[in-house]
Amino acid sequence: MKKLKNTLFSNKPVTIDENSLIMAIESSCDETACAIVRGGREVLANIVASQIKIHEEFGGVIPEIAAREHLEAVNVVVDEAFKQAGVTANDITAFAGTVGPGLVGCLLVGLNATKSLALAYDKPFIGINHLNAHISANFIDTDLEPPFIALLVSGGHTQIIDVKSYSELEIIGETIDDAVGEAYDKVARLIGLPYPGGPKLDKLAQEGNPHAFKLPEAKVDGYNFSFSGLKTAVLRLVKSFDGQELPTADICASFQECVSSTLLKKVKRAAEERGYKQVVLAGGVAANSEIRKKIFDLKDDGYNVFAPIMKYCTDNASMVASAAFFFDKTFDNIDVEVFSRVK
Repeated sequence: MKKLKNTLFSNKPVTIDENSLIMAIESSCDETACAIVRGGREVLANIVASQIKIHEEFGGVIPEIAAREHLEAVNVVVDEAFKQAGVTANDITAFAGTVGPGLVGCLLVGLNATKSLALAYDKPFIGINHLNAHISANFIDTDLEPPFIALLVSGGHTQIIDVKSYSELEIIGETIDDAVGEAYDKVARLIGLPYPGGPKLDKLAQEGNPHAFKLPEAKVDGYNFSFSGLKTAVLRLVKSFDGQELPTADICASFQECVSSTLLKKVKRAAEERGYKQVVLAGGVAANSEIRKKIFDLKDDGYNVFAPIMKYCTDNASMVASAAFFFDKTFDNIDVEVFSRVK
């Protein structure tokens, strides 16, 4: 159980326990999402309005357009979440929203909606770090408890995190340049795949030979990563065909093999050296088939492995509500401002 500070109009502390309902709103990029979760693990409603079709013609997310789309969708997803869960605002214990990192204009829409709900119904406000939320997706419908090593792979972040407890998280490794998701999207553009490139590259890789081309693995100290050199190597490989037909499936498979092998080596070493037998995969790229397969192969070495089901890998509000329940390092000041990068 955790106790939250008093609400704006009441001096009575609010206690969050396994029966508490948390409504969360997520709008950090191009999904407008709202969810209601009981006790951090039981999802009563999970509504996501995606903007992928809107941004396809631009080849990527346009922040100003994304923010306007969030404004159009936020009230709709909130109303739909209440209907799906069969509850009212008065039944909610606390309201949670993503504070960052993310696109500032997009974050402001969701966070201001969350704050407005908390003020209107005199409920506690909980601000959430988006990266903690991705880790928390693993708590949904599971019995996972810390400590564990988490591999977080997303469009903007690649990190290895030592999760000692709900209140103590330490980033022990991260990318020094491109995140995995960025590398996937850039390589996808190099070989002519449309946005969103990452999932399309993953699908094409399953048709290719992962050992067709030997691509370089960056030698980076500790648990850190580098993928910019790999991206450059793929660019040179593509140019080497000089007008000939590209073996795109083989290029995708070879690139994916290099990335997934690098991630596996680092996370396994971190788990061994830190003495953990639980490994958690998180983030939007946790939906990638080869990365997921390699991490789950750690079960053969005696590790307990967790990863969210597909709908909780990409941005959603259920993971935000779960983070609000479990993690102690949250923001409970209603004046908190959004941030674009990790603090």
